[in-house]
Amino acid sequence: MMEAEIGRDLERARALLLAGELVAIPTETVYGLAGNALDTEVVAKIFDAKERPHFDPLIVHIDSVRNLPKCASQLPSWAETLSARFWPGPLTLVLPKRESVPDLTTAGLPTVGLRVPRHPLTIELLKGLPFPLAAPSANPFGYVSPTTPEHVFAQLGHRIKYILDGGACEIGIESTIVGEREGKPVILRLGGTSIEAIQEVLRDFEIVRKGDILAPGMYQSHYAPRVALILGEPEEPQSNYSALRFKEPLPELDLNHQVILSPSGDLHEAAANLFKAMRQLDEMEGIDLIFAELVPDDGLGRAINDRLKRASVLSVEKA
Repeated sequence: MMEAEIGRDLERARALLLAGELVAIPTETVYGLAGNALDTEVVAKIFDAKERPHFDPLIVHIDSVRNLPKCASQLPSWAETLSARFWPGPLTLVLPKRESVPDLTTAGLPTVGLRVPRHPLTIELLKGLPFPLAAPSANPFGYVSPTTPEHVFAQLGHRIKYILDGGACEIGIESTIVGEREGKPVILRLGGTSIEAIQEVLRDFEIVRKGDILAPGMYQSHYAPRVALILGEPEEPQSNYSALRFKEPLPELDLNHQVILSPSGDLHEAAANLFKAMRQLDEMEGIDLIFAELVPDDGLGRAINDRLKRASVLSVEKA
């Protein structure tokens, strides 16, 4: 059985990508499963490795805004404003695509999601490649996104040859996605760039939370652990229950069965720890249910709550 190597060898990563192989790459958000975005056969390998539905589009990564015209046919003024302010960084722009971008990459949509990641290793890798990289999160479809090389190895180590080690991800949740509807910018997915930050540079935009699959990560059920996750608190604690908490544990539940996202109440720290915490609870022995607490719904808290709601099977309210 193939087993991935973890390392920092850019030349090895580049050689594999040039040969049509897949490589896991670090970004500031999560680790991505990368391959040539312009090669249909390579893109198909990404879908197969992730067991991802072929109607879910992929985000394409470029090294700078200068290379945007290779994939997108237009750069509306709102997109130019956002790219100038937030690239490189955790923001994806959905723009009209060029014919060079395969339909498989965009799931048949006439648009392509593009971003410039903020990680020096991946930027250097991209600069040495003659093509952009399609790179959805490096995990089986629908499961918790990886934020360390070890997470990638545990989930996809038997399906790829190399994991480029860039350390733990700085942000820990996926990028915010902004597209256009009827000539107006619309936030399609909450993520690492907050609504408040976008409001500082764009006065008029909308937010879409449900509906058609217009961009990656818009499935209502997504990012889920294998153990059932419930929003709220258990009425009576049981030995097979665990809890995902924002800053304070549940006093009635075993502390060994709880993970705190940020003891100081810092939403940035909570976001960085979210997927790692979900994974930790998912791997606890004898646990059948995870009770998760929503965080304050502002800034990055909105994106954290969005991920928790997508991962949950139901919500309970204490009387």
